[in-house]
Amino acid sequence: MNVLVTGATSGIGKVAAHELQRAGATVIALGRDPGKLAQLSGMQTVQCDLSSLADIRRAAAEIRSRFSQLHVLLNNAGALYHQRLLSRDGLEMTFAVNHLAYFALTQELLPLLKASAPARIVNVASEASRAAPVDLADLQNTRWRGVRGGLRAYARSKRENLLFTFELARRLEGTGVTANAVHPGPVRSGFGMGAGWFAWLVKLGTPFLLTPEQGAQTVVWACTAPELERVSGKYFYKKREIRAVGQAYDTELQKALWEASEKLATPTSPAPAAS
Repeated sequence: MNVLVTGATSGIGKVAAHELQRAGATVIALGRDPGKLAQLSGMQTVQCDLSSLADIRRAAAEIRSRFSQLHVLLNNAGALYHQRLLSRDGLEMTFAVNHLAYFALTQELLPLLKASAPARIVNVASEASRAAPVDLADLQNTRWRGVRGGLRAYARSKRENLLFTFELARRLEGTGVTANAVHPGPVRSGFGMGAGWFAWLVKLGTPFLLTPEQGAQTVVWACTAPELERVSGKYFYKKREIRAVGQAYDTELQKALWEASEKLATPTSPAPAAS
């Protein structure tokens, strides 16, 4: 079984990659830092900056050329920023890394996944998705306001993960490829520690947070559990299905976000105007 894990060099992604490897999978670890990738013993590695659509396309082409099969795509990589930043494509970074990278990489690898069916796509979402609605008129989070701007952008991106997962599952019906989302729980890892105010909050809450090993349990289960082979379009926490925030089930919004994402991920799409 070939499993691709994004964000495999730290936190939940690193633990999940090692657990999947111990379970017998050939793990393809995708990460931005070549030095950290080199430290992953026994894994296949692919370097990729997920904030760049061109680099996502390049990495996907490399994966397709190196591997004839892909049975699991684990979209795990994510980021939280303390200020509004733009990617090289002119996209707000939270949206670019946390949502559009999931969308673009999945689209690039779908033919390989379908050819390898039964196959799975597992998207790491979060219960933070309950904190902010998706606004199609402001996908680039232009109305960023102070400390709360970063948290709001992150929460929106996690709700976008759910909308994407549910629409993807519907589009994949009959292909042998499933798509599900997972909430790993509040995890004590290096995530978001570059945002000073968030790092401070994490330190205060450390005694109440899960370890990366605990957080990775449901993620690994969603990638491997035999009972989930035909299960699609679900949201899991602690190895049980849970109900997502109501807006995530809005089928018209799911389709609209898909179409907007498709336009932004297309190579010929002009970058949105910076603001």
